[in-house]
Amino acid sequence: MSDLVLHNYYRSSTSYRVRIALEMKGRAYTYVPHHLRHGEHLEPAYLAVNPQGLVPALVLDDGTLLTQSLAIIEYLDEIEPEPPLLPKDALGRARVRMLAQMIACDIHPVNNLRVLTSLRTLFGAGDEDVVNWFRHWVNEGFQPLEKILAASPETGKFCHGDTPGLADICLAAHVTNNARFGVDMAAYPVISRIHAACMALPAFQKAAPQNQIDAE
Repeated sequence: MSDLVLHNYYRSSTSYRVRIALEMKGRAYTYVPHHLRHGEHLEPAYLAVNPQGLVPALVLDDGTLLTQSLAIIEYLDEIEPEPPLLPKDALGRARVRMLAQMIACDIHPVNNLRVLTSLRTLFGAGDEDVVNWFRHWVNEGFQPLEKILAASPETGKFCHGDTPGLADICLAAHVTNNARFGVDMAAYPVISRIHAACMALPAFQKAAPQNQIDAE
């Protein structure tokens, strides 16, 4: 057993982010799955752990609860500095956070499962409507992200230079999720190239949804 317990769901892109970071840092953890589509994250036992009822949630050995993937990842980066997930210079850190938040704060929140479910239950959206919604908001975010990455001299093999970091973690997790909704990636060659570079790395492969114990 590990001193870290990760409550997550194999398909959750936010959970995938944290799994990648844990693998990159070489930190062992206990994997606790919660099937979101079956509502397991809303059961009393989990709400007693995380009152927000969302994944991921990381519980430390002293019982401290951490939620929100970006906060968890930055915590891991501070307690385990190698390999670094953020640049050492202030401007570089700001750029990486900017890129990460373009995905984590602008695209993901309107495309997560509870929003897609609400489109169905509150507004009567059908399967095609939900898919079109998802694709629309991905394209709204990926179009400027592609332009920024393509134009910046700071972009290397990865989002910032030639080593993967926080922005790449967010990018890889979301591109992987996009495939389920048939997002056309032809317009995003730089994003696609970076995603391929990420997926060639063992940490990203081991953390991938299809390689988790609750994968279906």
